[in-house]
Amino acid sequence: MECVGDDMIFEEILSRLPAKVVCRFKSVSKQWCYELSTPKFVFIHARRVGNSIQKKLLSLKENSIVVDDIVAGNLEEDTSETVTFPYDVEPSFLSIIGSFNGLILLCIKRSYNELVLWNPTTRRLKMISDEYFSRYFGRHNDSGGMYFDDHNDLKVLHINCYWDVVTARVYSRHNESWRKLNFLNGTQLGT
Repeated sequence: MECVGDDMIFEEILSRLPAKVVCRFKSVSKQWCYELSTPKFVFIHARRVGNSIQKKLLSLKENSIVVDDIVAGNLEEDTSETVTFPYDVEPSFLSIIGSFNGLILLCIKRSYNELVLWNPTTRRLKMISDEYFSRYFGRHNDSGGMYFDDHNDLKVLHINCYWDVVTARVYSRHNESWRKLNFLNGTQLGT
């Protein structure tokens, strides 16, 4: 009987499992922890899970964050799970801006504001704010989203429209920095 190669185990078998199960396999060995954390594996896993018929619904309640399973468009009964945001903040001070491949883009609303990338499965978060985000993130003035570029770098897009001045900026997870984009302004801006 032939041995099954590591590539087969990681790319064809483990990449098909739910993220929580994959996280448990990281404790098998240092090598497995490394392999399951590589950008290549994360990319393959995200693509496979993204095509799954099972999705998650994240709800911010006044004092909790609830995750429900949605299978084939139907909310599954008795699958609610309460998760804790790994930062000292009440859920009522959080605004969900967007989600992509299991990551959540949040704004923490305080006297100053922080933009955060959060993975509820691994409970890891990354503050990506800079001085530009010191004011309140307004749902009528701001929009955001995430995507992977051609080099598999996660990008966060933030668009702000205030008094007909539109500012578009992109954050690169690889470079850990923001850059401003040229964007339409004033009357050029479509509704």
